Amino acid sequence: MATTSADNGLPRETAGGPPSAGRDGGDGGGEWSWFAPGEGERSAARSSRPDPDPGSGPTPAPAPVTGRRPESGSEPDFPANPGYGKLDPSHDVALIRRTLDEIEPISQAVTSYFYALLFVRHPELRALFPAAMDAQRDRLFRALLTAARLIDDSRVLVEYLSHLGRGHRKYGTRPEHYPAVGECLIDALTRYAVNSWDEQTEAAWVRAYTAISQVMIDAAAEDERHAPAWWHAEVVSHEMRTSDIAVITVRPDHPYPFRAGQYASVETPWWPKVWRNYSLACAPRPDGLLVFHVKAVPAGWVSTALVHRARPGDVLRLGSPAGTMTVNHSSDNGLLCLGGSTGIAPIKALVEDVVGHGRARPVEVFYGARSDQDLYDLESLRELELRHRWLTVRPVVEGPADGLVGRLPDAVRQCGPWHSYDGYLSGPPGMIRSGVEALVGSGIPAHRIRHDSLDGQAAARG
Repeated sequence: MATTSADNGLPRETAGGPPSAGRDGGDGGGEWSWFAPGEGERSAARSSRPDPDPGSGPTPAPAPVTGRRPESGSEPDFPANPGYGKLDPSHDVALIRRTLDEIEPISQAVTSYFYALLFVRHPELRALFPAAMDAQRDRLFRALLTAARLIDDSRVLVEYLSHLGRGHRKYGTRPEHYPAVGECLIDALTRYAVNSWDEQTEAAWVRAYTAISQVMIDAAAEDERHAPAWWHAEVVSHEMRTSDIAVITVRPDHPYPFRAGQYASVETPWWPKVWRNYSLACAPRPDGLLVFHVKAVPAGWVSTALVHRARPGDVLRLGSPAGTMTVNHSSDNGLLCLGGSTGIAPIKALVEDVVGHGRARPVEVFYGARSDQDLYDLESLRELELRHRWLTVRPVVEGPADGLVGRLPDAVRQCGPWHSYDGYLSGPPGMIRSGVEALVGSGIPAHRIRHDSLDGQAAARG
């Protein structure tokens, strides 16, 4: 889900973003193979680039070569790397995950060293990143872990990487930047994965990074054909619903081509190059306005600025829309929607989308919060419920209340089964995981459950 300030990407939220996920990109004409020589030629290919610790630092990885990428729009295919071969998930995944298991406990040291290498060897790339790098390090490492752990699930991996590639366009990332990142990644792993690293493992990582980077480059090139790297959006309304939640309406400078249930990465003028993902709380509207529900979270730079500082007239930047939690209007199934806290934003957009298509189908909304006071958008949902007999809204709170009391997934189980429904979930990661389990247990197959959480996808796969 994308309604909080969480992200998944690189180099922004790396997120999104978040993905989360910046989207500044390239023309797609960069390197096809990042690492030129074979394993037996490595010693001759080592460069003399500066290292942050010349006495004990890693030896630089093979230098990148310039090549041609496949035509955009072709079926994504993991590329071969001269001397290293083509990615073989069945063989490489065990080596890659063994490295991940070793470095995960020391992730801060690994990622700090990676950035030191990158900025010493390639100081021109520093401008692509936000001034403050503390949160950036965590998001980058999370994105790399996610991509590497998905290496044997090509469908999910390509979807995830394509989102990141499109998102990085807004940072100014170009194809020629990826070799630098790859070299520094390999060298950081070489230094810290002392127990699991050998020539076979390094070759597996080179193949994996070649595949990962090419999917991202291709996605950025395709996106550049029909979309800008970002949109400017003026704040036209800012309404405080609680002490820490604001409903913000913006007017983009150009039409914003999104679908109900998707999310956008947002940058404020107060924190340049810091992007966070927020779900759109409306279906596409004739006036082109967009609505976001934002909750200020502790130490959340972007969320706090949006809630407590933004005012009408301020101009934000939006990245490209993303997300797959959209309605299949060719299906006759009902919609079972779970929204926790500001996760109700995309759920409301889905309801508006069903209204706009004019075809009645049962929609059940479970709106979860800690208390009645936190059900900040219940009134507007009740108004929709009064106008549309096919819509049922069920508030669920953890404390004393007039409606359902308890955990959101438990309430869903109690009101089931839901065999004839498709599931939609948006909220904190823990709610997504438990919600997926509840929906599967209530009769909805995993392939008919939609959300934008990789944690939830893992839960659906068991």
